Amino acid sequence: MSSSSGALPQPRRGRPGPWLPAPRPQPQAQPLSWAKRTGFQSRASGESLPSASAPNSGQAPLPRPAEAPADLESGPARPNSALPPPPATAAGNAERRQPPPPPPQARTRRRDSDGGRPNGQAAAASLPQLQEEEEAPERPVHVKYELRDTPGIFPLVIYGFQHYISMIGSIILIPLVMVPAMGGSADDMAAVVSTVLLVTGMTTLLHMSIGTRLPLVQGPSFVYLAPAFAIIHSPEFFGLNDNKFKHLMKHLQGAIIIGGVFQVILGYTGLMSLFLRLINPVVVSPTVAAVGLSFFSYGFTKIGTCIEMGILQLLMVVIFALYLRKIKLFGYRVFLIYAVPLGLGITWAVAFVLTATGVYSYKGCDANIPASNNVSAFCRKHVLKMKSCRVDTSHALKSSPWFRFPYPLQWGTPVFSWKMGLVMCVVSVIASVDSVGSYHASSLFVATRPPTSGVVSRGIGVEGVSTVLAGLWGTGVGSATITENVHTIAVTKMGSRRAVGFGAILLVLLSIVGKVGAFIASIPDVIVAALLCFMWAMLCALGLSNLRYSATGSSRNSIIVGLALFLSLSVPSYFQQYGVHPSANSSVPTYFQPYNVASHGPVHTGFGGVNYVLNTLLSLNMVIAFLVALILDNTVPGGRQERGLYVWSEAEAARRESAAMKDYELPFKIGHAFRWVKCVGL
Repeated sequence: MSSSSGALPQPRRGRPGPWLPAPRPQPQAQPLSWAKRTGFQSRASGESLPSASAPNSGQAPLPRPAEAPADLESGPARPNSALPPPPATAAGNAERRQPPPPPPQARTRRRDSDGGRPNGQAAAASLPQLQEEEEAPERPVHVKYELRDTPGIFPLVIYGFQHYISMIGSIILIPLVMVPAMGGSADDMAAVVSTVLLVTGMTTLLHMSIGTRLPLVQGPSFVYLAPAFAIIHSPEFFGLNDNKFKHLMKHLQGAIIIGGVFQVILGYTGLMSLFLRLINPVVVSPTVAAVGLSFFSYGFTKIGTCIEMGILQLLMVVIFALYLRKIKLFGYRVFLIYAVPLGLGITWAVAFVLTATGVYSYKGCDANIPASNNVSAFCRKHVLKMKSCRVDTSHALKSSPWFRFPYPLQWGTPVFSWKMGLVMCVVSVIASVDSVGSYHASSLFVATRPPTSGVVSRGIGVEGVSTVLAGLWGTGVGSATITENVHTIAVTKMGSRRAVGFGAILLVLLSIVGKVGAFIASIPDVIVAALLCFMWAMLCALGLSNLRYSATGSSRNSIIVGLALFLSLSVPSYFQQYGVHPSANSSVPTYFQPYNVASHGPVHTGFGGVNYVLNTLLSLNMVIAFLVALILDNTVPGGRQERGLYVWSEAEAARRESAAMKDYELPFKIGHAFRWVKCVGL
């Protein structure tokens, strides 16, 4: 008898069921106040939704969500408690039935005014963009006009002009602080301003045509300002008097051209695609923030020469940008959008009235006579205040021609120096890191998906070409994506590249009118310094805002960013103060003394060029911040979500999506001829 014959027969498993009848649909209650504001619609039926890839993952096309956003007040959605729970007898059957999985819940996160989709996260339910005033967005997208939208003729003109007026500080202020440091006259400053307007318009059109094609203004970058000051105050230029401005400008042109060529190689050889793996928000944030922090010695020191006008200008911009930012006129937040030009106009008008009424007039004193040439001690005491506060010290508006055509090599043949060029090559890498953050953030506002790594490399290559053009025309600094672009798009809600392109054409036309450059050049120095204080503070804030793509509560990220920022201030301070005696360098203003470190730095190798390069680079705040953040972020262990890695679109996935192709493909089918080159086509 087999052992199995004594086994008891297995009970036959019964058929599942009977099933409970489906509950009757409950009548929808009146939505709460937050639901009215956000357009929330409840999903209590439990049906599964098609999963959507993260908006910047590059794995699948990004749909434009038409569904209502998730509940941001109560966190992730929970099952509807109004439905009766199933009885215990049906629990086993329900387990065997395996209902379809619920849709993935995207982590809710409050968006600020410069926000974007959380980096690398799933977007099954669209997250609404909460305005600063906690109003409901007018449409379930970030901007009124997206990348390929074409406004009417009148909106095209208005928005194109508005886009550049809101960024006027980033465009015109650099030559206003550089030319006086180079010993240039008011006419030289007017000519450089006109040149900057022309190059900004040309390079912006170039970038929107064959670059990333995002609506990003290309212009003089603050990244290049500190190394330009270092070159201006190099030891070999001490005591230079005759034609000092043109001599310094020719050396700057040569260094800028070398840096631009290096950036072209970095972009068009595809090296930037490899370098992108090391660039993440934790690297970009302290690097860009250090650019703004590096000019703290200039800001308020210059304001102190006419404290009342400087404080007034700073207060005007702060009031408009912060206290009045929610006030709308004709449907626009004009005070937030035009904070810089409005503050500039009011302060300039007050200074004009005070000058006309004789408040800054001192008997027997002339503001155009240097203090060292004044015999009277009374005039030596007040001449600096007169020169800083009065609005009639610049004669550029009277002497400049009505029409002036900036042309290449207008200052003479560039002078090439390998040590200055090597400094600019390193700085061009920092400018590329800054631009990468702007590419990613702006694409979340205006495009269907982030660009591919090839498109990013193409954009960096075009920025290198733009920097070469800036060197040929002689703007004094290199050209790059202006960091304020993302803030401007978030505030103006304008993401159409046609509107930005129209504004670029306006800049080219204005550059030909010589009186425009002369008018800008006549802004008093102290007002320029106050505006720069605000612009540099905003630059620092925009840099730190990149941390929103990473886990901001992570101790790893906090320590890395904190170390990078602290060392970016402390290490350059050591190089700048090394070997300096209180009585030394008296001919250099105190706010420019940190930039002549090449004459007394601690590095002594026996090779003068190597000493120059190392002392100069290690005295730049942004270089130290970049090196510290780059090394720590790529060596300290951390998860992808914790680090907030930039996730770029895959080229094959982008080609399958017609909307992405229209966003980034080169015009006139140029990309088809270069599709085999990953860093040129999609």
